[in-house]
Amino acid sequence: MLPITSTTKYRVLYADTDMMGVIYYGNYGRLFEMGRTEMIREMGMPYIELEKQGIVMPVFSVESKYRKVLNYDELITIETTLKELPAVRMEFFHKIYNESGELAHEAKVVLVFMDMKTKRPVRAPQSLVNLLENYSG
Repeated sequence: MLPITSTTKYRVLYADTDMMGVIYYGNYGRLFEMGRTEMIREMGMPYIELEKQGIVMPVFSVESKYRKVLNYDELITIETTLKELPAVRMEFFHKIYNESGELAHEAKVVLVFMDMKTKRPVRAPQSLVNLLENYSG
């Protein structure tokens, strides 16, 4: 039942940061992907299962808001929420909290379902829609 929210913990690595010791802005996309991937895996359909069906999900758009810095070695929480059933697009809402529990970052990431062979948009697989409709967390 929607909305569905999942949380993932992650310890910020030195490789994630810039010379000031904060997460480099270009690395936030990896954090969003980590949250989405774990959410879908927890629900019982890892991305690899979609790929086996000939479906890929490229990123269509990203909206990001930086609220606070996230530092090296900080244990952060990536909260990922899915608010509505997908059609051709799937929208994920991410919130990243610092180790103190303060909101540090917000993002909306839109992915599209695409046929791996034709590279054309397709509707969300019915198996995924059914999973989301019946998911009880």
